[in-house]
Amino acid sequence: MSLKDKLDLKELPRHVAIIMDGNGRWARKKGVARMFGHRNGVTPVREVVEASGELGVEYLTLYAFSTENWSRPPEEVKALMALLVSTIKKESKKLDDNNVRFSTIGDISQLPNVTREQIRHLKEKTSTNTGLNLALALSYSARWEILKAVRDLMNEALDGKVKAADIDEEKFGSFLATSDIPDPELLIRTGGEQRVSNFLLYQIAYSELFFTDKLWPDFSKEDYYAALLDFQSRERRFGKTSEQL
Repeated sequence: MSLKDKLDLKELPRHVAIIMDGNGRWARKKGVARMFGHRNGVTPVREVVEASGELGVEYLTLYAFSTENWSRPPEEVKALMALLVSTIKKESKKLDDNNVRFSTIGDISQLPNVTREQIRHLKEKTSTNTGLNLALALSYSARWEILKAVRDLMNEALDGKVKAADIDEEKFGSFLATSDIPDPELLIRTGGEQRVSNFLLYQIAYSELFFTDKLWPDFSKEDYYAALLDFQSRERRFGKTSEQL
């Protein structure tokens, strides 16, 4: 019996975010190059996307490449960008056929031209799809996102388009990269580390956190279902008492 059968489909999170950690350590354990781990990390991406679409999860955000990742060895960064391009080409038709809408968050201006072009093409191809909303966080960091939002908001204030009294959570949120995405109810991190690594810091204020020792290439649909089941076992109070719920 699959854990999927135990899920209450009426109590799924609308938005799941995942920090996909452990590709390099998975490869090291097997005595192979780090890129072998990254290439094998594509399979669980495919499985989680498929599972989300099947279950009816509306939004899935995957932390694919952080701004800090630019400091990795140049040959690894180049190989990661090439892997991203090849994966988009390979998965493009399947995503479109499955009604998945693709988007990105992050400073994609920093990506190579060929990578940006593939991203642009897939966004356009899937722009009218109405199923799962899949977002890749690329060249992303929460501090970058928040600082950019502050700068943009200040520029509007200087232009007289917004007053200080008008700035509330909703207004500030409209300047974030996730302005059209609800906050994630569940954040999953693989690889055994228990930190959020500069990912969606503003948005995960009330997210449930799920950490697993599974390295990302070993993460399966059953592991994903286990995380969703754990989410469904929690009482989400948002500052209230249990009696008030």
